[in-house]
Amino acid sequence: MSDVPRREPGKRRLVLWRHGQTAWNLERRFQGKTDIPLDETGVEQAHRAARLLAALRPTAILASPLQRAADTAQALADVTELPVAHDKDLIERDGGQWEGLTAREIRERFPAEHARWQPPGGETSAQVAKRVGTALERALDELPPTGLLVVASHGAALRLGMSNLLGFPEEIWERLGGLSNCCWSVLAEMRDGGWRLVEHNAGTLPEPILSDDRTDNGV
Repeated sequence: MSDVPRREPGKRRLVLWRHGQTAWNLERRFQGKTDIPLDETGVEQAHRAARLLAALRPTAILASPLQRAADTAQALADVTELPVAHDKDLIERDGGQWEGLTAREIRERFPAEHARWQPPGGETSAQVAKRVGTALERALDELPPTGLLVVASHGAALRLGMSNLLGFPEEIWERLGGLSNCCWSVLAEMRDGGWRLVEHNAGTLPEPILSDDRTDNGV
């Protein structure tokens, strides 16, 4: 038998939580880094989801500084009395010339770019995946062995950052579905130090997925 000691399975967990609804979500407008607030429904969603997530006993909360994500995170902070840290690398994908445009306007004005899902003047999927994935890894480096980190961010940012953290190659990123408003995914640490997706798009909220993401049914 090998004398190398076996590593105990990791007990850290990561909750990736998309912000609540905004008026631009309803209008199917590409938000990107534009700082759009939660609407009334989004505020209600955040408070409802916060009560559910509090039952997981988070030990830390991290958020994008854009107000729709920051205010979503604050709803959980109000319940748990944990502070919210912010990381600008968790903001949504830079949509370049697409920001503020509806799904229809994007398809009509930028057919070639829409087919490639590459906003002119914006970020590529690979750039977003690396930026957000690196931010998640940086935060996890500070998480204690039994900690649970909740990260409030954005649809495309979270899906792509999660794909990066899980080590998925770019050609299969689209196979991972998007997150509905105020829903979340749960990742658990594995024995080898990697991460496993154990729950996806949870939250039992029936709203459709409307986000700045290629998996979005509206775009």
